[in-house]
Amino acid sequence: MNKIKYIIILLISALSCNTEEPTQFTAAALNDTFTDLEGHQATLKSILEKHKGKTIVIDIWASWCGDCIKGMPKVKALQKEYKDVVYLFFSLDRGEEAWKRGIKRYKVEGEHYYMQSGKKSAFADFVNISWIPRYMVINEAGEIVVFNVIEADDNKLLKALKN
Repeated sequence: MNKIKYIIILLISALSCNTEEPTQFTAAALNDTFTDLEGHQATLKSILEKHKGKTIVIDIWASWCGDCIKGMPKVKALQKEYKDVVYLFFSLDRGEEAWKRGIKRYKVEGEHYYMQSGKKSAFADFVNISWIPRYMVINEAGEIVVFNVIEADDNKLLKALKN
């Protein structure tokens, strides 16, 4: 009987854990640096501030990632339908040359940044990248409204863009 009580308590504890997704970036993530196509460094904070008051889609991808490439037509469809949205592409490519070749090869349109620290960065820690592509949506108020989807046609993402 004690075993059953223990299991019930364990289940209740596990199910009641806070699984709420963050709505704001941490200070460490905001201070993480990225490289733009011209080789300039920019913090996440400065990148987001540049687009203050706009809806932003962040696409974390890499040119070596088959699922990222297969998902690109869905991203292009989003761009065609939601023209007022800012599209930021954060690359996890293994080198800057591969990143730049991938942008040209797959005709990726938007604002591009290279994550020089890859998965070992404050931003990567914050978003806890377990799979790419990875999409996030930041609303006009600067809040993260979609934290973790892996399909560009995910209903959560589409709903956030319609609002």
